[in-house]
Amino acid sequence: MREALRGLTTRGRSFLAAAAAAAISAIILGERDLLRVAVLLAALPLLAAAYVGRSRYKLACTRSLDPGRAPVGSSARVILRLQNMSRLPTGTLLLEDRLPYALGSRPRVVLERLGSHQASSVAYTVRADVRGRYPIGPLVIRLTDPFGLCELTRSFPSVDRLTVIPQVVTLPAVRLAGEYAGTGDSRARSVAVHGEDDAATREYRRGDDLRRVHWRSTARTGELMVRREEQPWESRATVVLDTRASAHRGEGPTASFEWAVSATASIAMHLRQAGYKLRLVTGSGIDIDAAEAAGEGVILDTLADVKLAENGDLSALVEQVRRRSDGGLVIGIFGALTVPEAELLAGLRGNGATCIGFAIDTSTWVNLTPGERQDADREHSAAALALVHSGWRSVPVVHGSTLPALWPAAARGSSGFAWRAAMAETVGGVIR
Repeated sequence: MREALRGLTTRGRSFLAAAAAAAISAIILGERDLLRVAVLLAALPLLAAAYVGRSRYKLACTRSLDPGRAPVGSSARVILRLQNMSRLPTGTLLLEDRLPYALGSRPRVVLERLGSHQASSVAYTVRADVRGRYPIGPLVIRLTDPFGLCELTRSFPSVDRLTVIPQVVTLPAVRLAGEYAGTGDSRARSVAVHGEDDAATREYRRGDDLRRVHWRSTARTGELMVRREEQPWESRATVVLDTRASAHRGEGPTASFEWAVSATASIAMHLRQAGYKLRLVTGSGIDIDAAEAAGEGVILDTLADVKLAENGDLSALVEQVRRRSDGGLVIGIFGALTVPEAELLAGLRGNGATCIGFAIDTSTWVNLTPGERQDADREHSAAALALVHSGWRSVPVVHGSTLPALWPAAARGSSGFAWRAAMAETVGGVIR
């Protein structure tokens, strides 16, 4: 009962205040009729509190999200299904689902009545313009009497999460250099024509059959080595995302980093659909292999959470990629680069890798004076040229560029030609 009294609404408390005032006036004036009015005014909120406080509803709630992963700028539908598990019908129920600020205001829905074992569904729409994982819930139910004099709150503990993924755009089908190169253990091995000593070997991995151990190579290297097996040819690709905070400019959904994340997601999905065995590496320490079944979800969920690294180091990113490099195709999405940093990226050219770099001119994301613009363009051009000299196919990116328009520049051809062609397509910061 104490909880119910604490749940009195402003209207209910006003009734009690009016009852007290009427009672005092009745005593002073000696009016019994006014005292009866005071009793009636006090009885209404007290009876409402007793009615709401003694209500013991058994309610079950389920929440579903459609879709569970929503691209930036799109909407998702949240469906609530509430069922009365008791034999008693409910009174008026006010439903309120708690949402983070980024998803908008909290939705409120009124259910007038739920009969015995009756269920009802309500739905509302949310929209997010910023990547991330957002909690939805818990659901709060407010029980009230028909006069609105008393209100109690109950909540369900369950919380669901909506994943807002970066926008993925469709890329045109082009033939990439290096699409048949660098296949790790699947690379065609040399035929052993001079006996067992010429067998292709690799380091022993946990789970390998001990009958495949190549003892002569083990004795020569000092490490346990096993024979490679012939496997079907497959293409490998590594997508590298530069997350250095100092390399990106702009704020919010239109920042250069958001362009880079969207481009990374689009390229990764495009390569997976083309049959590549994909690896994703970021400057934040993320290094994942996309499995056959759940690879797409893992990549998109990872990119939904990726953040800028305040102390990002490009040399650490290069070392992380090289630590497990299997050759093949390397596609990097880089923020602002200096000439020494572009030269540092030459370290990723090892093991026969073909490297394609999208060099973002982040200075075009901010307003600069004519003199500052000239200096920034000169620095970006020098870094892009250094990237070409490092053996990369460089594709320049400016504010307003669209990835589908830039993607053909990553096709077969000399890296210098691709760089000059992409630059020729850029007029005033917009891709024609």
